Amino acid sequence: METFDVAVVGMGALGSAAAYHLALKGVNVVAFEQFELGHVRGASHDTSRIIRTSYGAPEYVRLAQSAYKDWANFEAVAGEQFVTVTGGLIFIPTDGPYSAADFTTALDAEGVPYELLDPAAVKARWPQFDLPANVETVFTADSGIVHAARSVAALQMQARAHGAVIRDRTPVLKLTPGASGTVVHTATGDVLARKVILAADAWTNALLEPLDADIPLITMQEQVTYFKPADPEAYARELFPVWIWEDVECYYGFPTFGEPTIKAARDKSDNLMTPAERSYVPSPELLEQLTTFMGSTIPGSGDALRTVTCQYAITPDRNFVLGPLERYPDIIVALGAGHAFKFTPAIGRILAELAVDGVTSDDISTFAVPSRSGVPTASPFPVSY
Repeated sequence: METFDVAVVGMGALGSAAAYHLALKGVNVVAFEQFELGHVRGASHDTSRIIRTSYGAPEYVRLAQSAYKDWANFEAVAGEQFVTVTGGLIFIPTDGPYSAADFTTALDAEGVPYELLDPAAVKARWPQFDLPANVETVFTADSGIVHAARSVAALQMQARAHGAVIRDRTPVLKLTPGASGTVVHTATGDVLARKVILAADAWTNALLEPLDADIPLITMQEQVTYFKPADPEAYARELFPVWIWEDVECYYGFPTFGEPTIKAARDKSDNLMTPAERSYVPSPELLEQLTTFMGSTIPGSGDALRTVTCQYAITPDRNFVLGPLERYPDIIVALGAGHAFKFTPAIGRILAELAVDGVTSDDISTFAVPSRSGVPTASPFPVSY
């Protein structure tokens, strides 16, 4: 049987970053992906994701600060730019479940500068928006866009360049923990690994359930829509920031990025389905809902041009899961709960540190593998793509 120091299961964003950082440490690492690299069945494809420090919880602000540094380090290694800074707006209706204070308190605690704006100030600086009078806005200048598919491909390429073995189209069928490591059973043969990083997103519990170690997880099909404004130049990233609408229903969007369209979506639309049940067909109801919102909030957004789907796998409280299983500590779980892409290189580094050193320099105590007893409460802070 082949033996490795670490096996990574799943080569989306988090698994690819873990494989890269492990290889960078000189670790003998093998990584498995059940589909082709860059596939569209998960949540790491398409062009853009929001990057920001503007979270309503200090632990996420701190991790985001680390992520900016890790993105910069990886850009230097790859010789490519993946982060585009546009500035970012968080819109918070005062009669909703969240408060601007959720953000400003966390940002103040970590020393992140911001501006608190009323609708008139937003309109003066970004006339593309039409906000109701009851909306508070938090602006952070460091927010922006990460190129999704391109950065994942670069992580995979750099992982290989540093010695990682990547086997795509190789489903992992089962994990068998033992005294000398964990046997990773695949469709093409078994390997023995001292540590396993499980970054399988919506497929996580398929491998944890046989170990009686499954975690609370909700899977759904989400969708994003590209709109074609009549005046795309008004939505260029130099003039139009990324934005998030935090309310009972949360929405988010992007300026033009690589084409004369703007991208928007609703976060967590509860279109529940497992990976096996996915239709890959966008919901007309959700599209109509989004189009109505865009028409009232960004009147010049234009008609919907195309809609693409992705797979969400979230915990009930929307917290990440980063850490070893209590019963099988050689198996480390990495789950992003639908909002981790911005943290990709930091999480990959953390996972590599956990696998090799047993500890990490970042505080991840909030993200421990959840207990199977009881159901976590709803997240006390707003999150998004």
